[in-house]
Amino acid sequence: LFRSVCFDKVLGSFKAMASENYDTTRVTLLVFLELVVILCYGLFADYEAAASADKDASAGNDNSVQGYYPLFQDVHVMVFVGFGFLMTFPSRFSFSAVGTNFLVAAFVLQVAMLSNSFWHQLLDEDSGDWHHVHLDITSLITGDFTAASALIAFGAMLGRTTFIQVLAMGTILTAFFGLNESIGVHKYKAVDVGGSMFVHAFGAYFGVGCSWAFGRYQSTQEQVKKVPDVLRAPRYTSDVFSMIGTLFLWMYWPSFNGALASGNAQHRVVINTVLSLTASCVASFLMSKILHKGRFSMVDVQNATLAGGVAVGTTADMLIGPYGALLTGFVSGTVCVIGYTYISDQLLSWGIEDTCGVHNLHGISGVIGGLGGVIAAASATESKYGAERAALFPAIGDGRSPGEQARYQLAALVTTVALALVGGAIAGHIIALLPNVTRMFDDESEWIVEEAESKDKQSEAERKELDANYVYTSTI
Repeated sequence: LFRSVCFDKVLGSFKAMASENYDTTRVTLLVFLELVVILCYGLFADYEAAASADKDASAGNDNSVQGYYPLFQDVHVMVFVGFGFLMTFPSRFSFSAVGTNFLVAAFVLQVAMLSNSFWHQLLDEDSGDWHHVHLDITSLITGDFTAASALIAFGAMLGRTTFIQVLAMGTILTAFFGLNESIGVHKYKAVDVGGSMFVHAFGAYFGVGCSWAFGRYQSTQEQVKKVPDVLRAPRYTSDVFSMIGTLFLWMYWPSFNGALASGNAQHRVVINTVLSLTASCVASFLMSKILHKGRFSMVDVQNATLAGGVAVGTTADMLIGPYGALLTGFVSGTVCVIGYTYISDQLLSWGIEDTCGVHNLHGISGVIGGLGGVIAAASATESKYGAERAALFPAIGDGRSPGEQARYQLAALVTTVALALVGGAIAGHIIALLPNVTRMFDDESEWIVEEAESKDKQSEAERKELDANYVYTSTI
């Protein structure tokens, strides 16, 4: 009964896909990737002591999940709700934006906990002998950070890739992410509590590199521009849904920046992040009004209002002062709006299509945050920080001078951008070899879309125009 009802029907559906010339490579590859992950967890992963059955019940007060779990849930909401809804602005791509975001974040979270541990053990001289991956609540948080970086890169490719291409890109990103973070933390001993460099700048420039390489296998830029504006452009309702993602991200960003901080430093993270976010919000509305002839642009409001959270990430736990947090947010919000207004078009002229403008929000703002970390480290005197200096800057506690720490912070930023661009270019070349999307910026290529929803909104003439102008991705 089980075989006839379940196994035979599933196998029959798979054969039907093949007989109807549906490319089964995507499904096969997804099954293979997940089986590999399950096998790796079976061989190499186990619970941390605080989560194992051997943990002494009387030591329950030492279990870190009680303090970290609320912050983990906040970060989880940002990754799965905030990023997902922020990408729903294309008029006929909302299913793919939210759904692919969901799938990619879940898969990358699995892979990241293995990959991050591997690189830490390889590059951390204090890690000792090789050992199993020990999972605890902080492993989940750092896994979410990696997933966030992958989703940022996905934003650059939105609308032009299949779900399996994005999964492959996310898997490659995870490997480079762990390498870059381990170099920055264990070799340079750079500090980046909120991930301005290691999460945001890395994800953005990985996406830029991937888009550049992937675009070389597509039709020319002139052909890409033939994708009907009705697909690229948002609708009134899709922009509202995207704004929901913005608000979730804006509200929970202090938890993202402070999830792994503690004590007084965590208190500063919350204050500095909120101040920076409010300043970027004000700057975004102000600059949008100035640059768009007296009217606001929803693109600016959806994105640039978040720039303060990105830019203050590196320095959020440092003594930058309330004015420093406000200045960071105002500068990043201003530059972000300028990026969406002018820089995105310049990138497109170079053959780099950045669908969500991640270079403006996460790339430029991440670089601003990294440079802020250089300045803050150079001014980290003992008289200013007191005993807390060694906790915030472990390398300074081991004898490194503030000037030396500043140089290592800069080295971490440069390494991050370089590794991201190289890794993204490699990923772009690889995913271009996988089966391509049938129709760009259209949910119907991957999703079941109800007839009433897909056709009631457009006339038959519009439908013919779409069919005539669709650009099919193919190698050249």
